[in-house]
Amino acid sequence: MDPPNDIAVIGGGIVGLAAAMALAEEPGPRVVVLEAEERLAAHQSGHNSGVLHSGLYYAPGSLKARLCREGREAMVRFCATHGVPHRRCGKLVVATDAGEIARLDELERRGRANGLVGIERLGPEQIREREPHVSGLAALLVPEAGVTDFGAVVEAMGARVRALGGEVRTGARVTRVRREPGALVVETMRDRLRVGALVSCAGLQADRFARRCGVAPGVALVPFRGEYWEVVPERRDLVRHLVYPVPDPELPFLGVHLTRGIGGGLEAGPNALLSFARLGYSRSSFSARDALEMLGTPGFWRMASRHWRSGLVEWQRAGRVRTLVAALRRLVPEIRLEDLRYRGAGVRAQAVSPGGRLLDDFHFVEADRQVHLLNAPSPAATASIAIGREIAARVRGKK
Repeated sequence: MDPPNDIAVIGGGIVGLAAAMALAEEPGPRVVVLEAEERLAAHQSGHNSGVLHSGLYYAPGSLKARLCREGREAMVRFCATHGVPHRRCGKLVVATDAGEIARLDELERRGRANGLVGIERLGPEQIREREPHVSGLAALLVPEAGVTDFGAVVEAMGARVRALGGEVRTGARVTRVRREPGALVVETMRDRLRVGALVSCAGLQADRFARRCGVAPGVALVPFRGEYWEVVPERRDLVRHLVYPVPDPELPFLGVHLTRGIGGGLEAGPNALLSFARLGYSRSSFSARDALEMLGTPGFWRMASRHWRSGLVEWQRAGRVRTLVAALRRLVPEIRLEDLRYRGAGVRAQAVSPGGRLLDDFHFVEADRQVHLLNAPSPAATASIAIGREIAARVRGKK
């Protein structure tokens, strides 16, 4: 039997669709996307704030820095070409106490090293000129940041894959992957495919899926739940664009921020709360399987011993909205408890090493005829087109 040419892409989120698009754009193998849920962008790609990240935060030379820069521009072009709403509105990263100034200096250095254009350091009066309700000792103005609707981006990517001759299947949960001479056999709930290569962008299930394929992931995924609040319409004028705190450099999270969305609404969040369910979108969500697997991971306990103080703060924010409001008032002193309405939550898949380190960069594992993306935190949505091209290059190198 001749070896198959088809390539299976596991995961119908934004990175999986971007990878499928990059693979389908080149002549050759047919691409088939297999999404377990009945719709695309059911998880991380459909539960986020829609921010187009600039590349400010990431260590120069890292995959994040390179792919965010390339991906941001590719995403803007894609949105313009396919009629997806987007806006470059810029953002302010605001230092609210003297202890954050040195960290702001480091962010400015990183931003310039990463090639960001138009970064500007602002003092208190300049902050007020741009954001009259925001208070801070200093800030970085980052003009290249923006917003879009990543759910709409995914739908447009799916249409593009189909137009290029690929196939996108929903409700196609993969149950088994096995090797045959010169091929992989991918079995779903409905049928099976014999393919020449497999790409896994399985998000919250990526480590489990790697093991199902006989690949040691080398990391464990720990879910973090992020809650979002919306600011009531009559108070949306408190922030014009995007306003962020200076993040904790020890954690791969950006802190609770305010986002003027593509539809004009103003959103606050997310926090970063440890979740006991990988699909834990409600506050009462609990999965015994997910919890036991997480608690049985040595890296989890090493991570917990290192970051328990930060975790306690996030639990307080989740349990008491007043604690969240206090954090927001460091940026916008006029914001009030009655200005916020709970909107919902997303769950982020965060890779943790056996030593308890929170991986801060994109992380791939490659095996025979397989490429697995094991860590794709923010700015994965912004960088998705560039990540997709990176995956396509790795696949072609394997074939």
